[in-house]
Amino acid sequence: MYSVNYHRASSVADAAKLLASEDAKALSGGMTLIPAMKTRLAAPSDLVDLGHIADLKGITVSGKTVTIGAATTHAEVANNAALKQAVPAVAHLASLIGDPHVRHKGTIGGSVANNDPAADYPAALLALGATIVTNKRSVAADEFFTGLFETALEDGEIITSVSITAPDRAGYEKFRNPASRYAIVGVFVAKGPNGVRVAVTGAGDEGVFRSSELESALGGSFTPEAAAGVKVSADNLMSDMHASAEYRASLITVMAKRAVTQANG
Repeated sequence: MYSVNYHRASSVADAAKLLASEDAKALSGGMTLIPAMKTRLAAPSDLVDLGHIADLKGITVSGKTVTIGAATTHAEVANNAALKQAVPAVAHLASLIGDPHVRHKGTIGGSVANNDPAADYPAALLALGATIVTNKRSVAADEFFTGLFETALEDGEIITSVSITAPDRAGYEKFRNPASRYAIVGVFVAKGPNGVRVAVTGAGDEGVFRSSELESALGGSFTPEAAAGVKVSADNLMSDMHASAEYRASLITVMAKRAVTQANG
């Protein structure tokens, strides 16, 4: 085992100072970073633990505005009563992540910062037109997710919270890998005053993306039948050992239909 320095940050400012070291990495739930370190895919000189910073925890709902602290666990998101009332689809999404251990350790901020191409939260934030708040600025979800495992985060920048405006209706469904529970395809649909937004995870060559075909169809009729009538192109979709691009294209339509059914209650 190689040497690594562990730091427990007491505040966001403290964490930012500790992360100034070139080889330092932020540690939240550790669901991705720790396995990467075990397999030597990552070898940071310093780990800066964000999990004990009180300002990064908790969920607040004020009218239609929902704020979720970056260090809030998936289990806390899944079980928060106020969130279930405001945006039940996000609580449902969190309940589908991994297994109980992952849900009680993994955090929304860690997932969003990592931007795994099969992660669930990026689809929710993109479909909801959410804002990712850092210690330096606020970034719209449309501009935040930039590619596979890539985001708009700059060196030393720390996600502090995500902000969501509750839609009129929303739903999320995914076709899960039976081993990892990651999405082979996941679709989040949201209908609000500004129209319909649909985001897809688990399928894109460049990670999470919005589906203009589904948005157009559901903008005209927010029904499962409208979603079922959309034929999604396999271009720019992933093919791997789990599913071909063509199969993923078909699954996008199926998951969208189920997500709309859920959204309509």
